[in-house]
Amino acid sequence: MPPCKFCEIASRQAPAAIVFEDSSTLAFLDHRPLFPGHILLIPHLHIANLAELPDELSDILFRNARRLALALETALGAQGAFLALNNKVSQSVPHLHIHIVPRAKGDGLRGFFWPRTRYQDDTHLERTRELLCQAVRKLQPPP
Repeated sequence: MPPCKFCEIASRQAPAAIVFEDSSTLAFLDHRPLFPGHILLIPHLHIANLAELPDELSDILFRNARRLALALETALGAQGAFLALNNKVSQSVPHLHIHIVPRAKGDGLRGFFWPRTRYQDDTHLERTRELLCQAVRKLQPPP
């Protein structure tokens, strides 16, 4: 079995533009986003699909998905967010992940046809990452 790309990112063996991390999950920018700010949220543990997700992790995962969706509105001025979880079929990496995509009316996203784009450059990617990190920190509950 080849190594899991997302496990490599979670263990820092592979690079990623990380926007959020806690003890259970990690969120990073998709390298081929639907729109700038497209986030992938994964559990640190290798969990292949939704059926394998332990109940105790489910709440944490979806609470963080909600937090990241709100961060897109704060950081990037998104009007809302599209959240998707491919389960087995169309799952490009066999590691459970939630797509959290910024949305705006008239943005061109139709159904499940996902035309991929690119960041303008590394500076654009990094600025997007920084904005999201700031917004996530503001949305985190105090310790």
